[in-house]
Amino acid sequence: MSPFGRTFVDGDRIEIAGAVIRLKVHPRARRVSLRLDRSRREVVATAPSPRRLGEAAAFARDRIDWIAARLAELPQAEPLVPGVELSLMGRPVRLLHQAGRARWRPAEDGRSAEITAQGEGEGFARAAQRLLRKQALEGLTDLTRIHAEALGAPMPKVVLTDARSRWGSCKPPTGGQPAVIRYSWRLALAPLPVADYVAAHECAHLRELNHGPRFWALVETLVGDPAPHRAWLRTHGARLHAIGVDGAGQ
Repeated sequence: MSPFGRTFVDGDRIEIAGAVIRLKVHPRARRVSLRLDRSRREVVATAPSPRRLGEAAAFARDRIDWIAARLAELPQAEPLVPGVELSLMGRPVRLLHQAGRARWRPAEDGRSAEITAQGEGEGFARAAQRLLRKQALEGLTDLTRIHAEALGAPMPKVVLTDARSRWGSCKPPTGGQPAVIRYSWRLALAPLPVADYVAAHECAHLRELNHGPRFWALVETLVGDPAPHRAWLRTHGARLHAIGVDGAGQ
């Protein structure tokens, strides 16, 4: 039995001084350790085996000052509430409260695009995110089509996820089925040149399934120097994952 008076299993979450700690078993780990999962806004306590999860929980309890300092470095949560203005595919969109079915209103007559939805709290946020994802799929599909055509490659299927560890991935065609490119929908909240770079990166994999010199040459042909866009994602990517998160980190 652990010092917490219970037995833990892989994936358990505990709260220590207001911080959420996720317990994880990693068989290749050599010791108990802590790391900050910036996209999920939680700390992961890793143990080499299930029987040492209690030790990992205790280790987290003893390092609460370190945990508090790391969590304080995270970007402020930005919940999806009425009045919020976001950038979607490089253009502003406002979230507004209005009775009736959730709607997307394109920009017109000098007014920015709008998403209107009823309700409040989680209900409003779900409706707003659903429409944001729909527009993101259209925008990222358009970018993908442009780059696939430039490369003379067949148009892949485009799928959106809420991936935390990568902005895009490319699965090559198999069994007569087209290639599949998956994007984090939050990529559409980045500046348009950044989203365009990720689309070019994934489309380049339609020709080169590696990250060798020929691959990067294709990327540069499509969007120029990728370094500024990669740097933007390293610096600001955590903020994109904070959008749609309430103040409690949910």
